[in-house]
Amino acid sequence: MTEAIRPQEDPSMALRLSRPSDAAPDNARTAERLDARAKACLVAGDMSGYRELFSQSSAIDDPHRRYQARRTLVEQGLAAAAEVRSTDVAALFVTVVRCAVELLEDEPREPVLLNYAGVALYELGSLDAAEQLFKACRRLDDTVAHVESNLQEIARRRRAGNGAMPNLPAPVRAALKPLAARAKECAKRARPVSGMTLSLCMIVKDEEEMLPRCLAAVKPAVDEMIIVDTGSSDRTVEIAESFGARVLHHEWTGSFADARNVSLEAATGDWVIYLDADEVLVEEDAERLRACTGRVWREAFAMIETNYTGDVEDGTAMTHTALRMFRNRPEYRFKGRLHEQMAYALPGYLTERIEYTQLRIEHYGYLGVVRDSKDKSRRNLELLQQQVAEGMENAFQSFNLGSEYLALGEFQTAVDHFEKSWEMLESDPGRTVYPYVPTLANRSVTALRELGDLDAAERKADESLDLFPGFTDLVFQKAWIARSRGDDASARALFEECLEMGDAPSRYSSVVGCGTYLAMIALAQISTSALAESLLQRCLDEHGFLGAVHPAAAAMLANGREPAEVVAAIESRVEKLTSSARFMLGSALYEAGAAEAAEEQFRAVLDQQPGSVPARVALAEAILSQARYDEAAAVAAEVGDQEPAAGAARRTELFGLLVSGDLDGAASVLARARAELPSGEAELFGAWLSAASGNPLPEALPGQSTHMLAMSLEALLRVREVDSFGLLVPLVERVGLSPRDRHELLASMYMRRGYLESAADEWISVIQELGPDAPALTGLALVAKARELPDDALLFAREAREIDPGYAAASRLVSSLEVAA
Repeated sequence: MTEAIRPQEDPSMALRLSRPSDAAPDNARTAERLDARAKACLVAGDMSGYRELFSQSSAIDDPHRRYQARRTLVEQGLAAAAEVRSTDVAALFVTVVRCAVELLEDEPREPVLLNYAGVALYELGSLDAAEQLFKACRRLDDTVAHVESNLQEIARRRRAGNGAMPNLPAPVRAALKPLAARAKECAKRARPVSGMTLSLCMIVKDEEEMLPRCLAAVKPAVDEMIIVDTGSSDRTVEIAESFGARVLHHEWTGSFADARNVSLEAATGDWVIYLDADEVLVEEDAERLRACTGRVWREAFAMIETNYTGDVEDGTAMTHTALRMFRNRPEYRFKGRLHEQMAYALPGYLTERIEYTQLRIEHYGYLGVVRDSKDKSRRNLELLQQQVAEGMENAFQSFNLGSEYLALGEFQTAVDHFEKSWEMLESDPGRTVYPYVPTLANRSVTALRELGDLDAAERKADESLDLFPGFTDLVFQKAWIARSRGDDASARALFEECLEMGDAPSRYSSVVGCGTYLAMIALAQISTSALAESLLQRCLDEHGFLGAVHPAAAAMLANGREPAEVVAAIESRVEKLTSSARFMLGSALYEAGAAEAAEEQFRAVLDQQPGSVPARVALAEAILSQARYDEAAAVAAEVGDQEPAAGAARRTELFGLLVSGDLDGAASVLARARAELPSGEAELFGAWLSAASGNPLPEALPGQSTHMLAMSLEALLRVREVDSFGLLVPLVERVGLSPRDRHELLASMYMRRGYLESAADEWISVIQELGPDAPALTGLALVAKARELPDDALLFAREAREIDPGYAAASRLVSSLEVAA
């Protein structure tokens, strides 16, 4: 072999080795000794001593560390070709081939070793054998680096007619032919194993609603189902047994790991997959899941999990990679009371042992749980804190604690735990591959942004993008940071960057839509009305994201489209309007003042879902907006007092009765609902009832009634019930508001309802009584803009920004007015 054709030096040589980036040698003394001796043998040209090291590697008990040591020996042999004399290169390569083939004869299903053996045979000019090994490697694992280019290099060398290494020493030539034949036999045997079995392992409690769908989807892919029930009181056990599952009963100990390990102990399959009852394997992936069982060179498989967080048809979602399938080995057991993990036991230092598949799991557990999310977070915190008390404290634990505090809205405490997690990870070389760390980055930015520490949030986003390039969610966060600063120009550029990037890879636990429809919706909010409408229609046309129904309809209505035209446009773009999508469409219509069209949509929702309390409350409000007070009260009365939206229904009912003059009916409802209404609301309606009956208003109302007072006054303006408005408006001075806040409350209300002169009077009063301030000047700018006086509007807005450069509303208004100018 001449110097000119060494793979390390020939610039035209495309052949490269595939070496996992994190394959650091084991620190065990046996492996260290083998490593040091291999280097010494190779430098000295002691090929027999080098070969003997492969036998000595048998002393390493751990099969994964043993494989790693042998793979490293092969790698050292290949790398030594750049160091030995050219006359010894052929002998070195034939020794590498011999050692690699002996390993492959014991177990041919090792893609990396197949590739390495192919490299050595290629260098010796045995192209047929090398080609078969490369193809066998690709057949097993098409993700092994450089295999495709290695095959292309063989084709190139054949075309060039320089297949054989010139001047091979006779002993090498004699050894090469039988070794090539043995290598070809290994290549033939390098196929997935057939007949391997798969066990489904689950823990459940009271899952009769979700369990049937879960089991029906996964049943074709598994050989047995082991389900551990921790105390169900419904039909969960009966349902599980109807699918042929073996049900074990285990008393709940407060530890998810304990319960999962009971199922693992009972599993008899060669492989295990674990799911929760609210997770569903995508139906068409069942056959592909079954095929994974033959890939015995793997230890575990990660799948793409989609967590739905809105309504199933039209809500938002987050994707992430979830390690769900692994070899059934006694050392693979879970740890942790909550957020239990077993990945710690896997040979993560061997990247070829874990495969990131395109198999899909859909998780429905986050649907409709907004109501009880805080209770769940409190329960989770108790379990996590118990783990800390038991001595479990690590970066993952701190991440989980921070996540629960973030869900509770305790942002400073969340930041503290996230920072602690980062500190623990700072010197950990594996931090870029741990699945939870991208989420840690994203949630750290979220918590800082919610705290209002925008500079720190931006720094964390930039630092995290260095670790996780292509993580669109972090660019999306930066865009919202810019919006929080009132810098719409930067926000616009960042949202456009998100669209160029597209959604982040699932390995980053990304939110679906940050690179597509969510970025379009956000961009629409800071774009011209025509562009906003176009972007939102793209959300529906290109992505079918029904969450865009509300903003798209609102944009069309804001652009002057007639309600009927808007409904037709939405219906033409959405193949099937779900009940929640119709609810969103109705809400947009209602908010734009198209109460009659909104009523039609809410009635359509109730036709599909007669028990929908939100739709019934919304229908009552739409009817109320049309001044059909008695009918609105009757519709609201159909909502029971124990329903979650009962308070809203009682407010609508009382409003309708009071405005229509049915004071006896209002008194009866108020007496019944007084204890159910939030603090302050009962007092407000009592004052209204008293005033409507001819009695004076009270001298004071509790501050808690302020919000309901504002809502009632604005509703009266909306339906133009001036007499009732005049009856209640004096209460604005009796709920403890400062003069500045009283003027602002009324001015904003008048502005929203089109009473421009009254709005201007209130903001002028602020300036006359208290001096100019940014909110009042911004309000006057909005009035001028509404009166189509752009020069005056820009003057007021600039004065507001000059008084308070940090007042974001003024900065945004200046930007939009300057663009329009």
